[in-house]
Amino acid sequence: MNQIMDGKKISNEIKNEIKQEVSELKEKGIEPTLAVVLVGEDPASKIYVSNKKKACEYVGIRSLSYLLPKETTEEELLSLVQTLNNREDIHGILVQLPLPSHIQEEKVIMSIDPKKDVDGFHPINVGALSIGKKAFLPCTPAGIIELLKRSDISIEGKHCVVIGRSNIVGKPISMLLLRENGTVTVCHSKTVNLKELCQQGDIIVAAIGKANFITADMIKPGAVLIDVGINRLENGKLCGDIDFNDCKDKVSAITPVPGGVGPMTIAMLLYNCVLGARQQGEE
Repeated sequence: MNQIMDGKKISNEIKNEIKQEVSELKEKGIEPTLAVVLVGEDPASKIYVSNKKKACEYVGIRSLSYLLPKETTEEELLSLVQTLNNREDIHGILVQLPLPSHIQEEKVIMSIDPKKDVDGFHPINVGALSIGKKAFLPCTPAGIIELLKRSDISIEGKHCVVIGRSNIVGKPISMLLLRENGTVTVCHSKTVNLKELCQQGDIIVAAIGKANFITADMIKPGAVLIDVGINRLENGKLCGDIDFNDCKDKVSAITPVPGGVGPMTIAMLLYNCVLGARQQGEE
């Protein structure tokens, strides 16, 4: 039987570990707190924020929601972030992306205190990751590593093919796979021999946002497939970047969509928030 990596089950294991740690921190007088800022009415973003709130409740993290109208100016948002930076009772700040077009995302990311940057997007955290120093790791890539490790899949010595080079997934997951002693090839929209490179991959991470893009003829027997994509088909169903039904009988392990990488992302966000509370409590 080929292994279907159960992100829901593994994320629940992590959440239960975090729940215990939150309880221990509270005994020391530290209440881990996450501030979530949402600008506008993007439906997908509202669902993400709601899911994060529920997850915080489950593990005992206090969550504060700041729901701002779409018309909020860049200056007003930056002012709010600065206020949250200065509050000692807040350990993590998350500004939900995407932001309305009149607000520069990069400026907002830069404004978050790196010690509270639980998304792991601030250049200081990205730089620390790239040279192997301790930092907040971006949640989806960190979740992928945990998913592999807790599914007893070794990364060391494997040829890892990452498809996509975004700052949120592609680049950081390639660095984390390197950190775990994988040999990494990064492919993208300008890669010429994509199919041949995929066929060499022991572990393939697909993060390109193209529905069912990876098919069975692009992979070698026994490969491990990690699907980061979330695409909605015309019939309303969700699917990933990997054609699950086409590939599942050829692989040794594969993540489903939904229920694979998605739940791991939220678990690692909670992990980062508790890490922030612990580090700020030690200062």
